[in-house]
Amino acid sequence: MEGVPCIRVSRCHAQEFRRCLQSRGALDESFCLVKDSDGTVLLPILPSCLSQLDLQTLKNTLDPDVCEIVWSQSSLQSKKARGRTDGNRLERILQDLLESHGESLVEELRRDLPRSFQRHGDLVLLGDNCFTLPLWKKMDGHLWGSVARGLGAKRLAKMSRISRDGFRSPAVKMLLGQHSWVIHVDNGISYEFDVTKCMFSAGNITEKLRVAGLDCRGETVVDLYAGIGYFTLPYLVHAKASHVHACEWNPDAVEALQKNLQANGVSDRCAIHQGDNRQLQLCDVADRVNLGLIPSSEDGWPVACRVLKRKSGGVLHIHQNVTSPLQTTRANEPTHNVSGKKVDKEVWQDWAEATAMRIASLFRDITGALWVTNIQHIQHVKSYAPHVHHVVLDLECRPS
Repeated sequence: MEGVPCIRVSRCHAQEFRRCLQSRGALDESFCLVKDSDGTVLLPILPSCLSQLDLQTLKNTLDPDVCEIVWSQSSLQSKKARGRTDGNRLERILQDLLESHGESLVEELRRDLPRSFQRHGDLVLLGDNCFTLPLWKKMDGHLWGSVARGLGAKRLAKMSRISRDGFRSPAVKMLLGQHSWVIHVDNGISYEFDVTKCMFSAGNITEKLRVAGLDCRGETVVDLYAGIGYFTLPYLVHAKASHVHACEWNPDAVEALQKNLQANGVSDRCAIHQGDNRQLQLCDVADRVNLGLIPSSEDGWPVACRVLKRKSGGVLHIHQNVTSPLQTTRANEPTHNVSGKKVDKEVWQDWAEATAMRIASLFRDITGALWVTNIQHIQHVKSYAPHVHHVVLDLECRPS
């Protein structure tokens, strides 16, 4: 049969199925997911995995309203093709604009066009490495309207480097539009924030999906670097945590967090602690602590040890940028469960083992008792820079 094999599911189950297919290596990630007008989503499958796909097991596990295999004849578009289509449209519009000013889209100008950007509803956020040439300033105020039309946006903003103000505030300038508040929907969660004052960590989507897949019913979670709710909201909305203590010292992020808790209907299960989490007064309350700060959350480790429950312990999710200068392999040595591709997993493991020892030492200093730390999992989130990888350590900590 011709076409691309897909699983058709209802939108409310699309993310669960996507994660499940990804974990089985069956999702064809070269194609875009397609939302149909009937409220279903098409998830493209690798043809080589189709015969091994147990649809009945998926149905039994996820209990969807709709679940069937179909072949899409024309609705799927490759991600590369979509990028080329957007780029070509922008180039055509800018070519017309330049010609109206007696100019042409020469190669130097073409290289100065945006190669990537963030889309938040009707606002597109450009990086700082585009539209840098002086000629663009001669377009008599028509440039940004043309760019917005070319990218299918109503508002435009441009980001510069992150501010060194302790809050990692974005240096963003509005180019087109009257206001800078946006709503970004991610895995069924609505995030509202001001793009000129708060960042949205789009690259953390895999970790947010992983958190959403946890079962935290009956648990109290402490999120030490809550931001606008990147992880606080998945813990509450999908993981069903009983209560989350969200710690954040940026007042702009706190404002957005309050809006997002209300918008997603979970404000009654969350307490916001505004200020430096090193001064946090909580103690002996948490079953789980999220330390979602990079390049390092080390300043929060003593706080995490202090808030974990003394009698039962719990799990710390420790984020870190780990540098892997060399690709080395240690023969005949077992490794823990580590996810990721083409990275130095042994370096991650060395860091994790050193961290586990350090955390055990902190527990001994804080509680006066011996604690056992166990590496449950090391999760690769994304490549942050050459040889630098954002990873998360799931560390189980129990009193001995």
